[in-house]
Amino acid sequence: MNARLGGVALQLTALAVFVCMDTILKLLTARYAVPQLMWARFFFGLLAVALFFRLTMGRLPWRSHAPGLQAIRSLLLAGSNIMFSTALAHLPLTDATAIGFASPLFTVALAAAWLREKVGLRRWIGVGIGFVGVLVALRPPFLTGGAPMHWAAILPLGTAFTFAIYQILTRKLATIDDPRTTILHTGLAATLAASLAQPLVWTPPDLPDWGLLAALGLLGGAGHGLLVLAYARAPASLLAPMSYTQLIWASVAGVLVFADWPDATTLLGAAVIALGGVLVALPDRRAPAR
Repeated sequence: MNARLGGVALQLTALAVFVCMDTILKLLTARYAVPQLMWARFFFGLLAVALFFRLTMGRLPWRSHAPGLQAIRSLLLAGSNIMFSTALAHLPLTDATAIGFASPLFTVALAAAWLREKVGLRRWIGVGIGFVGVLVALRPPFLTGGAPMHWAAILPLGTAFTFAIYQILTRKLATIDDPRTTILHTGLAATLAASLAQPLVWTPPDLPDWGLLAALGLLGGAGHGLLVLAYARAPASLLAPMSYTQLIWASVAGVLVFADWPDATTLLGAAVIALGGVLVALPDRRAPAR
């Protein structure tokens, strides 16, 4: 029980860190191409993690028992970040975050199908309700009667599905590799892939922006390090619904930094998603011992 509570605490901290990273990311999308931002996010994150392990362990725990799986996980994270970053260039932070809440729902379904984690009927009902909320947040014309939804609204949904697979792989790798090895590999393949695109998109940053680019990596590395530690302590189906707390911080950041107030449709969709998340998160009743 204590390990599970520790996993939940680590997950909640990681989510707050991610909102800080997304806020900086949205600020920088006005000046730099998304692949350049992704390179900075993964490069500086990898550099910070490697330096931390070198100072604390005296070595880098590179050796993995599943290097291919580690590379796939890292590339999935890169794809997830590219889609979400592109969406942030066109959508308010709160809207993109609300649609991205489909990720915990996908994670619960994949945890049941892939990891064989037990998911009861109530949790499946919660997943269904959550997807209804995602549909509302997407603003389809047949529901709102207004203008067609922005094409970029599909991107956070793709982010959600990709990130759900990433989370499942994180949980699976927790049984194969040391969590420190997984933390170190998180940005490795992503950095290499993003580096290939830099000759085509590079814009020289000024000194203050170098600081923000480095902050992307530090926050991203810290957030995913916390995420790896969380999934090493608690099952995916328990941790995934905790992501709904991210909307609170995203809404605050959207108002304070970008003056983007969430509208009624976004709040309604987020509320329905949160209701589904609560049903998923509640612990199952256990039969009384004989």
